Amino acid sequence: MKRYVIFAALGPLLGGFFLLLTTTLMSGYWSHPPSLAEAEKLLAVFATTLQYSYLFGFLPALMIGAVDDILFHVKRIGPVIRMLIVGLIAFAAAELLYGSRGPDSGIAQFMLYGLVGFIPATVSSWLAHEAIDAPAAA
Repeated sequence: MKRYVIFAALGPLLGGFFLLLTTTLMSGYWSHPPSLAEAEKLLAVFATTLQYSYLFGFLPALMIGAVDDILFHVKRIGPVIRMLIVGLIAFAAAELLYGSRGPDSGIAQFMLYGLVGFIPATVSSWLAHEAIDAPAAA
C-alpha cells in the first residue's frame, strides 16, 4: 500500500513539473538564458496547474506503481533492474502519450517527452525501494 501512495503522491508532482518544463523548452520560450522573472513565471504556472497534474496523472502513476509492485514480487529481478524496467515502461508510455504534441519531431522531442515519464517513475520506484523493500532490523 505504501508503494502506491508513494507513486500517487510523487508521480503527478514530478511528471507535471517536467511536462511543463519540456513544453516550455519545446516552444522556444527559453531560447535564450532564462532570467529570474521567467523562472518565477514557470513556478507560478506550475503552482496553478498542479491540481490538473494530479487529476490527469493520478491513474497513470498508479498503473506504473502496479508494474513496480508486480516486478517486486519477481525475486530474480533486483531493485536497480526493477527501477530501470519501470522507468523504461514509463518512458515508452509518456512518449506515446505526449510525443506527438506540437509540430516538432526528432530526437530532442522524443527524449524530453520520454523523460517526463522516466524521471517520476524511477524516483518513485527508488523511494519505494528505500521505504518498503529494506528488511526490518532485528
